[in-house]
Amino acid sequence: MEWPGSDEYEKLVFRVNPPRVVVDNDVCSSATVVKVDSARKHGILLEAVQVFTDLNLSIKKAYISSDGRWFMDVFHVTDQNGNKLMEKTLIGYIEQSLANIQCGRTKEYTGLTALELTGTDRIGLLSEVFAVLADLNCDVVEAKVWTHNGRIASLIYVKDCNSGSPIKDSQQIDRIEAMLRQVLKGDNDILSAKTVVSMGAVTHTERRLHQMMFADRDYERKPIFMLGNDAPVVSVLNWVERGYSVVNVQCKDRTKLLFDVVCTLTDMEYVVFHATINTSEDGASLEFYIRHADGSPISSEPERQRAIKCLQAAVERRVSKGVRLELCKEDRQGLLAAVTRTFRENGLNVTRAEISTKMDTALNIFHVTDAHGNPADPKVIEAVRQRIGLDSLLVKELPSICHRKADEGEESVGTAGAVLLSLGSIVRRNLYNLGLIKSCS
Repeated sequence: MEWPGSDEYEKLVFRVNPPRVVVDNDVCSSATVVKVDSARKHGILLEAVQVFTDLNLSIKKAYISSDGRWFMDVFHVTDQNGNKLMEKTLIGYIEQSLANIQCGRTKEYTGLTALELTGTDRIGLLSEVFAVLADLNCDVVEAKVWTHNGRIASLIYVKDCNSGSPIKDSQQIDRIEAMLRQVLKGDNDILSAKTVVSMGAVTHTERRLHQMMFADRDYERKPIFMLGNDAPVVSVLNWVERGYSVVNVQCKDRTKLLFDVVCTLTDMEYVVFHATINTSEDGASLEFYIRHADGSPISSEPERQRAIKCLQAAVERRVSKGVRLELCKEDRQGLLAAVTRTFRENGLNVTRAEISTKMDTALNIFHVTDAHGNPADPKVIEAVRQRIGLDSLLVKELPSICHRKADEGEESVGTAGAVLLSLGSIVRRNLYNLGLIKSCS
């Protein structure tokens, strides 16, 4: 219906009409306005949002419109401190990146081997994983770990400790897969624990984590943590007259929120035709007008409920659970295994982790709770810091949400009413902001 008949034709249109990008610091007093016009292509919205996400920029407002075969977006962005973007080098990079967006970009991790792990989360699991890698002479260079609803997903990039090269020996790869799979299985995850070793280009790391958890069906699991008043509220209703499904997400604002939602909509094969995103100190409101790739809206109640659960999961996966600890220490073989073992021995559970290495320094972020998912005892945190090094392990952030055990039978499916605006109003508002915008309001 709406889409061109062939991928080759779509690619031709995209090449003939490359994106046009305008960065404007004059029309809005509180944010930099970035306008993107291009030929429409499935996934291009995600690619545009990903540019801002990778630069750790905040999207305060956005207006998205896709009519016919044309894609028009306006983003109001700031840096992490809420300031407009004034650095010419940064603005130039944004312009170049958005002008060259292509669906399905990959990142080359030259000289590294990628490990994808999914399974049932448990206290000490990360410690066991890093201990196995240390025993197998695998040096962890970069990693990201997410947990949600009792599941864990991790992307770990390693190299051989002795040679500093990627691990290519098939027998060594088989040993790594087998031992990690055994750790992930534990006593109760015989069927769903997965380990995959790959080389070369991979999908954007955080998008891949979303895909891994989606494939693992974390959205169907019983939640371990309830987010209280900060729990996302998602509604999906059909606008029959216009043939759209209208998705409304209400939640607390945070960094990378729009990326997480658009990533999930894209990977579920929904096409965003129009959207409005607004954020404030009180929260974020995201509204999307979507269809399937064949032009049809969501057609059944089971599909609607599944979309709600998947979008709730997309918002929740990145929510910080527990105390944020930052480790800055000279890197050495087995450092991660030693640090996470100290967490385990003191009854701390790692709910999220970001591992990186610069030169010879380990720069790692951990979010930890106690064994039951409650805020960790400050005395335990201090004891851990004493063992690892007071100057090396710093407490950077206390829990921002209230943790409590989910009640038996309690479901985390939020519902909310949504007011359906007329399409004409949406299009006029979006086009106004795209071409004639005079202020931030």
